[in-house]
Amino acid sequence: MSKQELEVIGQGADGCCDGLASAPLDDERVAQLAKVFKALGDPVRLRLLSMIASREGGEVCVCEMTPAFDLSQPTISHHLKLLRQAGLIDCERRGTWVYYWVLPGALDQLAAFLTMPQTAGATA
Repeated sequence: MSKQELEVIGQGADGCCDGLASAPLDDERVAQLAKVFKALGDPVRLRLLSMIASREGGEVCVCEMTPAFDLSQPTISHHLKLLRQAGLIDCERRGTWVYYWVLPGALDQLAAFLTMPQTAGATA
């Protein structure tokens, strides 16, 4: 399986910890984040990411995820590929099966981006 070059959101030199409210986004950052949100906007991909992220041990075989869906294995693999391209997960082939895990910090960086800073006197 070939490795694709992925830049995990927030790991470039362009402000790793800048949140949504810190400054307007530039075109490159908008395109990068749009790819992530588009990947998360599909119910199948969101469920796949949840299955991987919640898995004890941190990784899961594609053979364990496929039965949870009424979709073919190639369709599941396509959805997983889009999550990889968005920089949310990675994988490794072991024999005939492929194992997936969430990239370290990817979800934390996304959460930090979406978090609004608390201001003095703000009410909940």
